Amino acid sequence: MSACVPTRTPDSPHTKRVHPPHSPPRAPHRRFRVAGADVSASIAVFLIALPLSLGIALATGAPLQAGLVAAAVGGLVAGRLGGSPLQVSGPAAGLTVVTADLIQRYGWRTTCAITVLAGLVQLGLGCLRVARSALAVSPAIVHGMLAGIGVTIAVAQMHIVLGGSPQSSVPDNLRSLPAQLADLHPAAVAVSALTLALLLLWPRLPGRMGRLLRKVPAALVAVTGATATAVFAGLTQPRVELPSWSSHALAGLPEGPVLGLVAAVLTTTLVCSVQSLLGAVAVDKLIATRPSVPAQVGRSDLDRELLGQGAANMVSGALGGLPVAGVAVRSAANVQAGAVSRNSTMLHGVLVVVAALLMVPALELIPLASLAALVMAVGIQMVSLHHIRTVTRHREVPVYAITTLGVVFLGVLEGVALGIAVAVAVSMRRLARTRITHDEKEGVHHVHVRGQLTFLAVPRLSRALHHVPQGSSVLVELDGSFMDHAAYETLQDWQRTHTARGGSVELTGRRSGAGTDTNTGPDTDTGPGSHSEGVEPVTSPVQAVVSVVGMADSPLAGCRCRPWTPWRNHQCDGPPPTPLPDGRAAEYQERLPDEPSGGEPGERTGDLPAETAESAAASGPARSAAPAALTESTEQTDPTDSTGSDEPIESVGATGSGPSARQLVRGISAFQRNTAPLVRGELARLAREGQQPSQLFLTCADSRLVTSMITSSGPGDLFVVRNVGNLVPPPGEESGDDSVAAAIEYGVDVLKVRSITVCGHSGCGAMQALFDAAPGGVQTPLKRWLRHGRPSLERMADTGRPRARLAGRAAADPVEQLCLTNVVEQLDHLRAYDSVARALRAGELELHGMYFHVGEAQAYLLSEAGQGESEGESEVFDHVGVADLSV
Repeated sequence: MSACVPTRTPDSPHTKRVHPPHSPPRAPHRRFRVAGADVSASIAVFLIALPLSLGIALATGAPLQAGLVAAAVGGLVAGRLGGSPLQVSGPAAGLTVVTADLIQRYGWRTTCAITVLAGLVQLGLGCLRVARSALAVSPAIVHGMLAGIGVTIAVAQMHIVLGGSPQSSVPDNLRSLPAQLADLHPAAVAVSALTLALLLLWPRLPGRMGRLLRKVPAALVAVTGATATAVFAGLTQPRVELPSWSSHALAGLPEGPVLGLVAAVLTTTLVCSVQSLLGAVAVDKLIATRPSVPAQVGRSDLDRELLGQGAANMVSGALGGLPVAGVAVRSAANVQAGAVSRNSTMLHGVLVVVAALLMVPALELIPLASLAALVMAVGIQMVSLHHIRTVTRHREVPVYAITTLGVVFLGVLEGVALGIAVAVAVSMRRLARTRITHDEKEGVHHVHVRGQLTFLAVPRLSRALHHVPQGSSVLVELDGSFMDHAAYETLQDWQRTHTARGGSVELTGRRSGAGTDTNTGPDTDTGPGSHSEGVEPVTSPVQAVVSVVGMADSPLAGCRCRPWTPWRNHQCDGPPPTPLPDGRAAEYQERLPDEPSGGEPGERTGDLPAETAESAAASGPARSAAPAALTESTEQTDPTDSTGSDEPIESVGATGSGPSARQLVRGISAFQRNTAPLVRGELARLAREGQQPSQLFLTCADSRLVTSMITSSGPGDLFVVRNVGNLVPPPGEESGDDSVAAAIEYGVDVLKVRSITVCGHSGCGAMQALFDAAPGGVQTPLKRWLRHGRPSLERMADTGRPRARLAGRAAADPVEQLCLTNVVEQLDHLRAYDSVARALRAGELELHGMYFHVGEAQAYLLSEAGQGESEGESEVFDHVGVADLSV
């Protein structure tokens, strides 16, 4: 949410680091200081990584020590140099099939050399800063690749679980499976069954004791339990063998056909890079759910992450380790265990080194069947039902299925190539698939275009338009999200010709009812909520252009009531507002010198002093001066609303049939059809679980401040309190306002919000009225309320205090100065509340000041240094720009 985004990138070398709000300055940074949370998180990750590293090495056919080398290097090198501080790298299950194939083809030493070369390629890609291009790969391809790898792992490890040895490919493993089932080894099956049972049941232990026990990783419990059972029962079966480190095989010169080696390097690079980059993005999402993570962690630098992974692969391959990539299971455990810096990842690598050197006798007790069962379970989990549901919902099952089967039966690189080809074919089919129908209803010819309108559909579009009789009324419904230039020119030329011959043409988007009423207000189903066949809802600027072709003569062409058009005032069908008296108009214009003068009539009603605002509101809604929209005149004798319903407006619950009631009903209708289907699931979840907002947002009641828009928030994100002037009455004041105090108490003590933001804005009518107010006079409700703003006036008049200002410039006029000062003053009022003070002392709450310049559509945040209570600190509202959104 933009209200809480830092105004400078934390890692910038030119940024002056400041301490968090309401806390003393940080002590000088100590170089090797390790937080206790990092130590505990590193232990949790180590306990998961140790058995998995051995199991993955077993699955690839590499020396078991290679898994430990890769885990240590991934923690130390990738953890130190990577761009995702909390991502844990090491041997990954997604690389098992690739590595196993390389070992079988070229041998272990050449495989290590391929790993080194793949790391070198990753370094080159990182220097070219192309990391984000890897995220352009369709998620269906990535999920299909992981599912195919998971199937391959599970089928191969099943032979070891049953006491046998796996074959070189999935078809061979499937063909030999019946014979293996006929020749079971009871000891291996028993150990494997115990491992799988512990893996399945341990996370489901009930009760309070179960919650404590579940903190121990299930993988460690499963392998330890199976090992202890095998030792005490005296079961004879193959166990882990870790040869002396003195005989450990290192990388050698690559031997083999050049083209084959190049393909192997590219395959390893692709899988390592894509898995690591997607893992870094996933870790960012996990971190976002943990408000306790320090701001210094920041978002992942994907190019730096690619450089770190490349360096780790070079070191791991040179030392005789497996390829390294970011690992989802270990990264999630690291975040959930409370890690706060990259020290946890590096400490886990140190622990792996210690275990490899000092725990060899204990590790050699582990049965291979137990490790095989562990890796088989990981492979099965890679075939995610959630991913399958996702690709099904987006109609990308063919891409997912072909990629999975290609990886299983042909190989990773071949399967990914097939998936890309199918994804391109599906996209081309969706782009080329267009259905055009023509029918007549009640004397109006309807031409309905479903799908993307490209040059491929121009012949069919021309044929359908040719069948429309001359001089007739035509409604062309464009149910898609894209139109190219050829189709646009065809439609425009035909429309001009048809209009010149006495006909009428309306171009519109998808509609639920298509009668003779052709009003296209906000009920038009062409916005972000609409769905076309085979097309995801996309806002297209071409739609806005096409919608205005030839409609300049429409009586209501000035109305822009479309969810997908640039937002304008939606008061479109009422009489123009009553002009202000000459003196008042001039006075009002002088008060807002920084506001744009070319705005729409009636836009500034919220800024007027009380008596002027009442006069303007009584005159009715303003008519928008914006050009272009597809509506016919509302002077028709059709009393129905724009949805095409035959019911009069009053039947929908409106108390009147005037323009305001019609506008309200249209807006509700647009929500029910366009937006409600998209948010119904999330609102249902919030209804079940209750609201859990992270922020209390206190702002002015001005109609131009759309809090969800300027903070990019949605349902359940903000607990909003709005009043005239964004005032916070001091606690305990006689005849104070309990509604604001109750909201603050409820937000802090009940909802446990993490921050409170006080947001002022430019051109605030309340601040103008407060500035102009004369002492005495009749105490109206507005004047009684504005008395809570008098401390802001006194603060602004106090020459001993530093003046609040915007970064780079002073306030434009006294009213803007008062608006800025008022935000700072209300933050002081907030600190006086007992609930707020307690939360601040406990470090559970932050306060933020914000200023929104309406005319510039620009947000400013009160710098952390300006929120202190000492008078020597400056009160500067820093500019929040597009570049800051990555923080």
